[in-house]
Amino acid sequence: MHDTTALLVELGAVILGLGLVGRFAGRIGLSPIPLYLLAGLAFGHGGLIPLDASEEFTMVGAEIGVILLLLLLGLEYSASELVTSLKTQYPSGAVDFVLNATPGAVAALILGWGPVGAVALAGVTWISSSGVIAKVMTDLGRLGNRETPVILGVLVMEDLAMAIYLPLLTAMLAGVSLAGGSLALVIALGAVGLVLYLALRHGRLISRAVSSDNPEMLLLVVLGLTVLVAGVAQQLQVSAAVGAFLVGIALSGEVAEGARKLLTPLRDLFAAVFFVFFGLSTNPADIPPVLLPAALLAIITTLTKIGTGYYAARRAGVGSRGRWRAGGTLVARGEFSIVIAGLAVATEPRIGPIATAYVLILVIVGPLTARWTQPIAAKIEARRGGGGDTAVGVSAAEAEPVAKSAPERRLGSHDDLTPEPAGEKHE
Repeated sequence: MHDTTALLVELGAVILGLGLVGRFAGRIGLSPIPLYLLAGLAFGHGGLIPLDASEEFTMVGAEIGVILLLLLLGLEYSASELVTSLKTQYPSGAVDFVLNATPGAVAALILGWGPVGAVALAGVTWISSSGVIAKVMTDLGRLGNRETPVILGVLVMEDLAMAIYLPLLTAMLAGVSLAGGSLALVIALGAVGLVLYLALRHGRLISRAVSSDNPEMLLLVVLGLTVLVAGVAQQLQVSAAVGAFLVGIALSGEVAEGARKLLTPLRDLFAAVFFVFFGLSTNPADIPPVLLPAALLAIITTLTKIGTGYYAARRAGVGSRGRWRAGGTLVARGEFSIVIAGLAVATEPRIGPIATAYVLILVIVGPLTARWTQPIAAKIEARRGGGGDTAVGVSAAEAEPVAKSAPERRLGSHDDLTPEPAGEKHE
């Protein structure tokens, strides 16, 4: 009974603290992620007040948080939207991968972490935080800008790449052979292809089978199906997160909309628990020694992300100012970086402190680069006498609202834990 009392007291204090921290973050216009991580550092091993009674519950809650993050992400898309993004955005996605995964991989090899650590840290530095980006773009009033679809296209490609990257990383972390890793990758690709095919051809039937007018039944069926598929995927070494993502893709229409409304509060709760758990598992004393490499990595990947956005926007015919805005907006890292580090920390414990410091830096720097990259670039161009791409850089066409593309609904889908309301998901 005493253990149960301690669990309830600790758990209640944690959840209440998260609520207060999230409210404070909203007041100052900051993503709550860095504050959640700091809270975890403060109350974890080596922190001010270790939380012992609720540690096991927090660990399970963190696993559920990852599953719900990926499920809600999948619910933002239909299969046709993903296929369209693959056809149109793959060159930008390839540039994004090369420019931003390479610094992480090189840094891990320099630090002596080996191939597994290199693959893990490459993922940490590669993936942008769509939640922080969503909040920044909303706050700056840029949802209708010409560069917005370009930014969304890059984010969609990163999400699709996760369906391949996570199974490969999971297999490497498990220490399986090359043949075993190849098998896991083949299974993942086959699962993604099968789900896309079924969703394109029979999406209505799948959604009808899951659909229910009773919110309670819809919640239980979708959540139960997701956890079951995630468990099976984990057993096959494909990654539970990918299994949850595929369930989200398979659902569409009113079912996806209803499930999203019901599950969003649960996602917000357990996602916050996940970020806290990652902080709990990191010893604060391990962070100061890695601040310098984390800061150097943050500087390098800030520049490479700006280059990625500039290239993608230029390829789409966006003017000079829009290109710089796109690059600055993509800088923030967040939820996926922590998910990847969380998977790898058991095999390579050194990745935890550097990933925490890295995310803390860029989740704060990201909103600043989104706001100031274009003005700074304009001043530099003016000093050089170039004047920028004035013919198209500041045109009315660039600033006027564009037709809202389907992937635009994903804004706010991740680590901004108070997202904007999502629209209807089309088949």
